[in-house]
Amino acid sequence: MKTACAAALAAFFFSLALCLVLTPLLKKLKAGQYILGYVKQHKDKSGTPTMGGLAFVCAAVAAGLCFCGVHSSAVNLTLTITAGYCLIGFADDLLKVCRRDNLGLRPYQKIIFQLAIAVIAAVYCHVNKLTVLDIPFFGADVDVGWGMIPLAVFIFIATVNCVNLTDGLDGLAGGTSLAYLLAVGALLFAEGSALSLPSFAMCGALGAFLLFNTNRASVFMGDTGSLALGAFVACVSVFSGKALYIPVIGIMFVISGISVMIQVIYYKRTRRRIFLMAPVHHHFQMKGFAESKISYAYFAVTAVAGLLCLVFA
Repeated sequence: MKTACAAALAAFFFSLALCLVLTPLLKKLKAGQYILGYVKQHKDKSGTPTMGGLAFVCAAVAAGLCFCGVHSSAVNLTLTITAGYCLIGFADDLLKVCRRDNLGLRPYQKIIFQLAIAVIAAVYCHVNKLTVLDIPFFGADVDVGWGMIPLAVFIFIATVNCVNLTDGLDGLAGGTSLAYLLAVGALLFAEGSALSLPSFAMCGALGAFLLFNTNRASVFMGDTGSLALGAFVACVSVFSGKALYIPVIGIMFVISGISVMIQVIYYKRTRRRIFLMAPVHHHFQMKGFAESKISYAYFAVTAVAGLLCLVFA
């Protein structure tokens, strides 16, 4: 427990220091977010520095390597994959800033890069026989064997993009991820898994970042942070056999992704919308709910789901 606390504290203070340096630097470099015109509530956020995810990703990776990286290949690969997805997001954000629009990498380019890294993770699972999945609430498990390869690829792509879609309000993706990783980290710590330490390190790093990212945010994580967060959540969950906990504890991530799919499919068929705007957190915002309340609700639901999993683990 002392090592876990030390990792979280080290990540917190390193992330805090990086945020203090990065935020004014990004502002000076005019690395601001370009807001989509149809999100009327966000017009005053245009120009807010983005790519702030660099702070908590660097802090979490550094703390993970310092406190537990050399002892576990799963930890090392988790940190490497997180950094890889961070680079994809950074390239996307950088293109947006340079072009001064809200377009970055083309969708097919993102998918190709994401798939390439996801396949590496999936093959690692199969080679190292990380094919047993714990079933939440039942105290049972199932070995999916070769099926882990396509399943892991699907989980990575789905999780990364659902977390990315959740990053639409101040503190939303960061707070929800913090609650998720606290719960999963506690589950892994109880099992003696080495992956609990980087989970707590990421929690510490996110805690510092949220000081700058909650409403009203002085810096956004950008795709730099959201893609890395999604990859980290997927790695920790898949490599530990907790992949089936993602739709339970990470229910709000799932809702974000599903709300977009439902909206798109329904609109194409009927030319009408189910939600005022998707993902669904924008629907709530257009209904008049404050950003801070929506972010807190997402955090609270995730925390309660996590507590239920801990109680019935």
